[in-house]
Amino acid sequence: MSEFIDDECEVIVLTDEEGTDHEFELIELLEVGDREYAVLAPLDDEEAKDDDEGEAIILRVETNENGERIFSDIDDDEEWEEVASAWESSLEEDYEDDEDLDEDEDED
Repeated sequence: MSEFIDDECEVIVLTDEEGTDHEFELIELLEVGDREYAVLAPLDDEEAKDDDEGEAIILRVETNENGERIFSDIDDDEEWEEVASAWESSLEEDYEDDEDLDEDEDED
């Protein structure tokens, strides 16, 4: 599964092997090592709309021979674990930042 992306995009359309398009929201771009990864949340999944804890997917961002950025699946388990760990750390940092902001607002 891969699709060209634009740096300004927030909604990404990926096409599966059957040719069906699926819309995703770009949640975050992560840099792990010397590679970039995109965290995407499905927009066209009815279950995800009903569930606040919907599944996110992580894809490697690569550059093709034309200099365009594309998404690629992560096939290596070790690479996947490293990226998933970086994403969890990012979520924890965001959560801690939100708590700090809430505490600052309470003091005002």
